[in-house]
Amino acid sequence: MERNLQEKVEQVLDQHPVGTMATVRNDKPYSRYMTFFHDDLTLYTATNEHTHKVEDLRSNPNAHILVGQNGTNEPHIEIEAKAEIEDSPQLKEKYWDESLRPWISGPDDPEYVLLRLQPQTILYYESPGSEPQKMTFPS
Repeated sequence: MERNLQEKVEQVLDQHPVGTMATVRNDKPYSRYMTFFHDDLTLYTATNEHTHKVEDLRSNPNAHILVGQNGTNEPHIEIEAKAEIEDSPQLKEKYWDESLRPWISGPDDPEYVLLRLQPQTILYYESPGSEPQKMTFPS
């Protein structure tokens, strides 16, 4: 994997924590805005365990994520990922953020879970319309 490309992808993730995540329900895509945290190229996002997205991902763990495109010529990324439900108290504490409070009461909320999104493919676009640089990962 090209280190320079990984650095570019991580820079987009650092500069744009909010993106969209699509799941599949009844053979149809459903998208929503999410706040993403990352450890290298593994993404985490917080949610309530009783949401449709968790139900969707339990049925079909494939997710599609868009980050960075905000109507300018800035770089952006597309990520195809496999999702897992993560309930580790240490990780929930690590990725807790006060901006989550409208949905989750705190890091000890029993309904708070993280989605761990393991990339399968990442496409990095330097600007809209540019040819993407591609990173693939073993399944």
